[in-house]
Amino acid sequence: MQHPAEHSPLGKTSAYVATYSPEQLFPIPRAPKWAELGLTAETLPYRGVDIWNCYELSWLLPSGKPVVAIGEFSIPADSPNIIESKSFKLYLNSLNQSRFDSREALAEVMTRDLSAAAGKPVGVRLRTLEEVAAQGIALPEGVCIDALDVAIDNYDAPCAVLLRCEPDRQVEECLYSHLLKSNCPVTGQPDWGTVVIHYQGAALDHSSLLAYLVSFRQHADFHEQCVERIFLDLQRLLKPQRLSVHARYVRRGGLDINPYRSTENLSIDNGRLVRQ
Repeated sequence: MQHPAEHSPLGKTSAYVATYSPEQLFPIPRAPKWAELGLTAETLPYRGVDIWNCYELSWLLPSGKPVVAIGEFSIPADSPNIIESKSFKLYLNSLNQSRFDSREALAEVMTRDLSAAAGKPVGVRLRTLEEVAAQGIALPEGVCIDALDVAIDNYDAPCAVLLRCEPDRQVEECLYSHLLKSNCPVTGQPDWGTVVIHYQGAALDHSSLLAYLVSFRQHADFHEQCVERIFLDLQRLLKPQRLSVHARYVRRGGLDINPYRSTENLSIDNGRLVRQ
């Protein structure tokens, strides 16, 4: 079956529309990818959110004077749809020559449009450059596993059989790697990210985790599905009391996408990492 994204603006020449055009937004149903993972909307084993940050956001005041801001958008992980990233960019472009009475008025319009596309309420926050600059650059929580001396030759598909643990040794720890890479399923272009894993359960073998994460290197899938697959593979192996997986991806087209999945209620710190 043809992936719904094949019908999206991805990989195609698109006209630059500079006036408000919500029809640019292209929803992609999550259900087919959930089905690949053996999930349905009713059986999701996680809670979560996808945080999108937009660094190319501008509009006009009633006077015609341009304004720039940085947008933060929170899309529920159980929403019926994701929003295809290029269509999101085209939608944002359509604001460039559009007049809005205030920042609050624009946020209200964006909340309505993005919630309609996602199928669930989307959080919208428009921040000044000064606010984001004051936040600075964040560091991932936990221990980096990238310096481990590991021989790796699996790159083409996520390989859960690489993962190992010690079932009789229970730990709580937070690990991260900057070596997550996958490819866009439509354009084939690379997506680069840092993944953070916090769990309480059977002790995970760190070298096996690094080899597993690198096995995504040539895999074609969207950011959200990569994080969900990592979450599910770790959950099946570790049978944890608690598990959280999130990834901070490098921006493309002025947007970065940061999926969070957890067995617990999430308290999200949307801090930019150095590559963001």
